[in-house]
Amino acid sequence: MSYQREKILAAAVELYLQDGLDGFSMRKLAKQVGVTAPALYRHYAGKEAVLADVMREAHRAFMSYLYRAIEAPTPRERFQGAGERYLDFALEHPRWHAILSFGPEQLGMVELPADIEAMSSARHQFWIDRVRECMDAGILEDGDPTQTALTLWAHAHGLLQLYRQGHLHIGESEFRALFEESGERLICGIATDAFSHELAERYVDAPTATEA
Repeated sequence: MSYQREKILAAAVELYLQDGLDGFSMRKLAKQVGVTAPALYRHYAGKEAVLADVMREAHRAFMSYLYRAIEAPTPRERFQGAGERYLDFALEHPRWHAILSFGPEQLGMVELPADIEAMSSARHQFWIDRVRECMDAGILEDGDPTQTALTLWAHAHGLLQLYRQGHLHIGESEFRALFEESGERLICGIATDAFSHELAERYVDAPTATEA
């Protein structure tokens, strides 16, 4: 990514998350980047094109984290690694992570461009594949991998939202520990008996999690 494009996209995601779609304009963005509006239009046709590129870059960054988990040799390690990379990305790039939560209508679009839609589908399929191979390996109970992946994602996303909004009153290291423990407690409910017992043994004497 060129320095100028990187600067524009960083300013764009900041402006969008701060002011929303109604408060987002090419004039405001140009001022934040430190260029004139005509100079900005040489890069992008309008705010829809800018926000599409923001979404595009967020997907690319996220997948670069997730795909590191594929290097692990076993389904369990790939599953665990995917969760760890998800958390790393969300904490290291909170603005990119936040923008991925918005649908096309919230970005002023009727639908996402085809390439972004394809990246979004690939991201969802990545999680489903991690769940499915753990089911095949006897780690998770058989079931609908799509629904199980959705449940796990909702849990992880919800915890991150609570942390970002200041409801947990803990630092990053404590949140990482809570995220891991809470995730494994959830997995105990969908794991096979053998794997659930293995996980549960880790927390027999664990202290109560920090209350919100």
